[in-house]
Amino acid sequence: MTSLSLTARVSLLFAAGAVVVLLGLGWVVERSVENHFREMDQHEVEGKLSLLRALFAKAGDSRDVLERRMRDALVGHHHLSVAVRAADGGEWFRYGEADFPAELPMTGALPRWTAWTAEARAYRGLLARLRDGGGGEHDVTIALDISHHRQFLDNFRRTLALTTALAALLTALLGWAATRAGLAPLRQMTRLATRLSASSLEERLPQGGLPAEIDALATAFNAMLARLEESFRRLSDYSSDIAHELRTPLSNLMTQTEVALTRARSAEEYREVLASNLEEYERLARMIGDMLFLAQADNSLVVPRREAVDLDGEAARMLEFYEALAAESGVRLASQGSARVTGDRLMLQRLLANLVSNAIRHTAPGGTVSLRLGEEADAAVVEVENPGAIPAEHLPRVFDRFYTGDPARRASGEGAGLGLAISRSIAQLHGGSLEASSENGRVRFRLVLPSDSGNP
Repeated sequence: MTSLSLTARVSLLFAAGAVVVLLGLGWVVERSVENHFREMDQHEVEGKLSLLRALFAKAGDSRDVLERRMRDALVGHHHLSVAVRAADGGEWFRYGEADFPAELPMTGALPRWTAWTAEARAYRGLLARLRDGGGGEHDVTIALDISHHRQFLDNFRRTLALTTALAALLTALLGWAATRAGLAPLRQMTRLATRLSASSLEERLPQGGLPAEIDALATAFNAMLARLEESFRRLSDYSSDIAHELRTPLSNLMTQTEVALTRARSAEEYREVLASNLEEYERLARMIGDMLFLAQADNSLVVPRREAVDLDGEAARMLEFYEALAAESGVRLASQGSARVTGDRLMLQRLLANLVSNAIRHTAPGGTVSLRLGEEADAAVVEVENPGAIPAEHLPRVFDRFYTGDPARRASGEGAGLGLAISRSIAQLHGGSLEASSENGRVRFRLVLPSDSGNP
């Protein structure tokens, strides 16, 4: 079953709303008009009843005189009819063309209003009992022909029905036009989404003069496009970097193997080639392992273990491990403070090792790499600092995968640029954060882990 479009739905809702409003308004107007007619009729009939009461009170025993006076008083009232019966039930006076019912009960409280229909005409009547000057009682029925009122109300109902139908149709058309104009940005968004591809993510929706609801949607859509564009850019760079990183060791392996096969060599020479190839294999294995870890972390497939970890103890062991490398590079290592968290010991060791080794590689001889540990509120803080500077244009990308900033460092075999990306992933897996800053000739990496970092 085909679903109605949003434009059609809104148009139908407009039409339904218009029908309900018009019907309600028509009902109120109809009730008001009918009540107005009733009040007019009652006022007219009650006025004639008062006149007849006065005539009866002044009249004596002569019915002829009373009848003549009543006819004179009723002249000109074409829609008014009067019937008078004596106490014995005999009718002795009638005026007008109304078709009175054969029996109108005069029991109960009087005067009393009644209504009837005769020969396709409608009447509203007032039953009363009047006493003449001689003490005689007479049953009086005053009837008012209200057929013209009923005809007016019938015409009004038909006009209302026709007007309601036309108004509903017109409202639906106007609602369709207004909704279609209002939803134009959505159609533009649809056209844009249809032609989107990896090569056209730079397109954006115009946001000038849009309604608040559509403007919010356009803003969110443009923000999504910006994120997609950035993600595709990073994915493209990532793919290019992967190809480059894999090509280099594979090229080395192929070159060394081809050279070894150009002529017969001694067992020692073959061992040297195999040892050199083994280094490249290890480099490939580390790279593939790091890429696998990042892929698993991105898809929440890595779950940190929970155990108490003394970060100051791990930092001391890490500095001891890297002491020889630091001494070879002419770099001093220092650590102060203490902190304790709950998390995965091996992951945290890897995080600290990446930060320390990165700081040593980027510190000039004679410099000092310092670790400061402490606690702030409910978090443990570790700061790894070394002399140097990161250019402002490189700082936002230091945690990107395969990003080394200086291509010469990659060519020299200093690393594939995955260490800091892995470090940030480990911090996020533990519910923490890792940020980098560079100012006043110092580079600082600030690690913040919640005290209960085993529950990210």
